[in-house]
Amino acid sequence: MTANSIAQSPPRRINVVGVWVLRILLALVFGAAGIAKLAGAAMLVAEFDKIGLGQWFRYVTGVTEVVGALLVIRPATTFYGALLLICVCIGAFFAQLGPLHGDVIHVLVLAALLALLVWLTKPKSKAV
Repeated sequence: MTANSIAQSPPRRINVVGVWVLRILLALVFGAAGIAKLAGAAMLVAEFDKIGLGQWFRYVTGVTEVVGALLVIRPATTFYGALLLICVCIGAFFAQLGPLHGDVIHVLVLAALLALLVWLTKPKSKAV
């Protein structure tokens, strides 16, 4: 077996299962968070009041999280959904550092998992 044939071998079953587990986990986390924002959970309404951008921003964030979760679950769009949700994590990171004065570890862990998903599902470039 040459190095080239190893690189072109089909993905192992464990890799495929691992990517699906990661997709489902992240879709559930961000889907639930987005739905809670859209439903107007009291804690999230107060949190977005503290951020100071208005409640419209809670709706935009909620819709973005739900759309990102739906994109992540579909194999053809996983890469783009994960990139979108990384943008949400970047905003959450700065909100936690700034007006919320909260814990940033959970945001960093989610961003790292999303970055892993981006790397695992990046579109294949075509050889010229």
